[in-house]
Amino acid sequence: MSQETTSRCSLWVLGVKPDSGRESLLMSYLVAGGYDCCLQQIDALTDGRPLGIVLDISPFSDDGWGLLQKIKQNPETRNIPVLPVFLSEKGKVAGVFPVAGFFTLPLDIPYLTERLAVYGLTEEAEEYDLQAMIVTRLGDEKLTKSVESIGFEALKAYTAKEALALAAIHPAYLVFVSLMLPDMSAFEMMEKFRLIPYSGNTPFFVLLKEEMKEGEKAAMSREIAHLVSKKQLSCEEFLKFLRCR
Repeated sequence: MSQETTSRCSLWVLGVKPDSGRESLLMSYLVAGGYDCCLQQIDALTDGRPLGIVLDISPFSDDGWGLLQKIKQNPETRNIPVLPVFLSEKGKVAGVFPVAGFFTLPLDIPYLTERLAVYGLTEEAEEYDLQAMIVTRLGDEKLTKSVESIGFEALKAYTAKEALALAAIHPAYLVFVSLMLPDMSAFEMMEKFRLIPYSGNTPFFVLLKEEMKEGEKAAMSREIAHLVSKKQLSCEEFLKFLRCR
């Protein structure tokens, strides 16, 4: 695909091998939502910048987790929004995971603070009693001190079940969560969070490890596979996760 054609694409589909055809249904949904889209490879980011990336993280993807890490570790590309999706082996759209954003470890605190301000999440932190929930295996003192310096009260949990119990009695304003917790993935926790009253629209920020071994990537893809619907999402169901144009 030419650089000119690439630059016209507002959304890129990544994580699908060229010539596999697995992207066809997904791209037809995006076109129906008014988006210019194209299948791309991560190397093309040296020449162009899409408005967003739709990334396949299923077991059938072309290293979806590795691509996510590369995008979010690179200062030149980490601000590009990424929407993780689960595409079946034949390309059916089976799941969508609309997180507010990703941050890589070790945390770049000035960058994190800047992004929260860009998202408009710090404006009321000093005026109101707002809580930021931090869900990690060992706790993250650096992140805790950072959110407290902004004006949030930090609520710490060490497992997803503990976080869900806290949220049921004390709704959080935003959540930071490790990609994989001892009892479930961040995406599963997010879906359960949506069922709690007053927590349906809570922004979720997922913390990515600096490196993921191949076994960890495979395990995460299997975890995600357990969450997806056995039926294919319709175009209308999928577009609920995007702003139609």
